[in-house]
Amino acid sequence: MSTTKQPNQQTPKTIIIGAGPAGTSAAIQLKRFGLSPILLEKDRVGGLLMNANLVENYPGFPHGIPGPKLVALFEKQMWRIGVEVTYDKVTSLDFDGIRFLVHAKRNTYPASHIILASGTKPKPFPIEIPAQAKDRVFSEVWPLRNVRGKQIVIVGAGDAAFDYALNLASRGNTVTILNRGSDVSCLPLLWERAIANPSIAYLEQTALQRIETDAPTGRLSLHTPRSTLLADYLLYAIGREPAMDFLTERVKLQAQRLVEDGKLYLVGDVHNGLYRQTAIAVGEGLRAAMQVYARMQEER
Repeated sequence: MSTTKQPNQQTPKTIIIGAGPAGTSAAIQLKRFGLSPILLEKDRVGGLLMNANLVENYPGFPHGIPGPKLVALFEKQMWRIGVEVTYDKVTSLDFDGIRFLVHAKRNTYPASHIILASGTKPKPFPIEIPAQAKDRVFSEVWPLRNVRGKQIVIVGAGDAAFDYALNLASRGNTVTILNRGSDVSCLPLLWERAIANPSIAYLEQTALQRIETDAPTGRLSLHTPRSTLLADYLLYAIGREPAMDFLTERVKLQAQRLVEDGKLYLVGDVHNGLYRQTAIAVGEGLRAAMQVYARMQEER
């Protein structure tokens, strides 16, 4: 009789933090190995892919595909093979020398391996947002997916700003992009499409200095050195930074060794800097899952 151990309920737990493209890819591959990782997500599957107007460099979609539609396909694939998402916001990740402890709002989860796919978070707003305006100021475009016929101002000059503008303009909104400088860092094709769209205006050398609200209408009054703009919504696209603030100091100090020991895997946008692309994130998630499985086989 064979004595080869098969994956079962006693297999040490692998926890994936984040259900964006990297995390979902890792979860799918681990499930194919017969494992059942805990996939933790604070709010929704898809991560920043939910903001993408059109993903044009993901193989298999010759005409491109809207980000939310690609997310829906990821979810369908996870559902088909039985990957479950645990919705719980991680508050801290610690390592006691033997195992990880993932503390979340509703539970604490022990793990032998962590795939960190927590993505990025928006940089802090550079100016004060009045309390009465907070429900009209955003750092991602997906909350505005059902908005139609509104005036929206976007602050930023990179890919995200122009992609968000094209997304919102396609839904019948009027969009103004504010660039505090004169350099534009978005892809040339995004620039060309935005400038050709009559529903999108672009203003350079225009810094947003102050935000006020009009009490009767609730609309935003946005003050710049040039003029005051009225808007229904304000969207900041001024950059993002790795979402790793929940790592304890002990994990931060040991991170390199934990990675070298095959216990901690950073995948996707959380460590990719300028290389934040869906295809890259998916590939890294897949590779991490394969490495985790190989490591677990060695540890048996």
